Amino acid sequence: MALEQKLNLKLAQRLVMTPTLQQAIKLLQLSRLELEQAVAEELQANPLLEQSEEPGSESGAGGEEGATAAGENSEAGGAEGASGEAGVGGEESGAGAEESGADSYSEVELESLFANYLQDSSGTAASWEDEEGAPLENSATPTMSLFDSVCAQLRLGDVRPELLPVCEFVAGNLDPDGYLRTSGEELAAQLGVPAEKLAEAVAVIQALEPAGIAARSLRECFALQLTRLESEDAETLDLARRIVDESFDDLLHQRWSRISQRLGVDQEAIRIALEVIRHLDPRPGAGVGPSDNATIEPDLSVEKIAGHWRVTLNDDGMPRLRLSQRYVRLLQSRTADGETSHFLRERMRAALWFLRSLDQRQSTILRVAEALVRRQQDFLERGLPQLRPLVLRDIADDIGMHESTVSRVVSKKYIATPRGVLPLKFFFHSSISHALDGDISSLVVKQRIKEVVAAEEAAKPLSDARIARMLNRQGIRIARRTVAKYREELGIPSSEQRRRVLRSALPVE
Repeated sequence: MALEQKLNLKLAQRLVMTPTLQQAIKLLQLSRLELEQAVAEELQANPLLEQSEEPGSESGAGGEEGATAAGENSEAGGAEGASGEAGVGGEESGAGAEESGADSYSEVELESLFANYLQDSSGTAASWEDEEGAPLENSATPTMSLFDSVCAQLRLGDVRPELLPVCEFVAGNLDPDGYLRTSGEELAAQLGVPAEKLAEAVAVIQALEPAGIAARSLRECFALQLTRLESEDAETLDLARRIVDESFDDLLHQRWSRISQRLGVDQEAIRIALEVIRHLDPRPGAGVGPSDNATIEPDLSVEKIAGHWRVTLNDDGMPRLRLSQRYVRLLQSRTADGETSHFLRERMRAALWFLRSLDQRQSTILRVAEALVRRQQDFLERGLPQLRPLVLRDIADDIGMHESTVSRVVSKKYIATPRGVLPLKFFFHSSISHALDGDISSLVVKQRIKEVVAAEEAAKPLSDARIARMLNRQGIRIARRTVAKYREELGIPSSEQRRRVLRSALPVE
């Protein structure tokens, strides 16, 4: 059959990821702190946006009022043809949203387009000079990193000038926990210095605080810390050093009899020396430098008022945005030249889309949270045993959105409940079949496993198979391998490891 070219006309729908749609999706999955940063960056990038000083501003974005009224207001003016709720999710929107907004934008009057954004207050925001800054003595002292702390000690110490750059180079290769895991030969080759000089620099850093930094192994880390210790019982301290130096492998494997035979001491003396070793820090550098723990500010809060659970958005501290009156009047006056007018119109369209995306983000988060609370009222009332299994599709069906939209909403969002501040992902768990209660949450099963292990006889730890049989007698249909998986997720050692820990905790004879 001969090949030939043909022209066919085909009509089809497809998803077009316009820049405005991408912006809405990006804002939807940001956490509260990330959203504040995104708003600040947009304020700097778009001159037509400014921060409103009025807490109840009609055009404010990011507050509870703006979130609940996102579907009713039409601040976007000529962008009415663009998708609202579906535009945030991205899955329900059609193609050409941005193009339809651009066409309708040119057909409306500017006065009606900007009506909801004109304010009676001054168009210029208050300058930073008018604000009362915090006193210098009340400012938080920035936390030094491990590298900065080591370098500060080096400059205060008596270090030769030619050795100081080598010491700083070694300090820059320390891990966050304080270990030097790069070999000395590799560091010396990178720096181009003799191995003896590098070893001298490492020794200088090992003499600094905290004790144990720049160690190449856990054994060396403990040895460095024991060298600095001072105790009234010199014999116990000396024995602890000998255990680390001569029998460290036996120490890790808890072979007390072998240690006693090798060092020629009784096991009671070894037990006393082990108490000294247990107080050593295996990660000396972890206590220096800024913490990686992020501050959690709940995006929502739920409380029971007049017998009903009410969900509210936490908008405290969120900046409220509005259009700049000065640029709006400049665009209305039509006195600007063509290039300036085109720039202002583009910036105006971007500002309107950003404000609408903010309002839609808050509205979508609120709808998802309300659906969660409706399904988890028993948990809020009576605690963890009443937590019901839930998947993303359940909430997506309740609010009429795609489950990928719900996935973006619950990402990095927190809600303050009577049971504590919880991530929205906390409410989504797989189900385990129960003979009497139907399906129960896997989190409830994990709590049962934790309770069973806590109540077991210390001398006879329960195996995974025995725990599975106990749960089956309670009506929970669960397999042994599932018990093992949940136990590992809870950080509970196996029965053999729990028995070994018990044996090491008993006083040696």
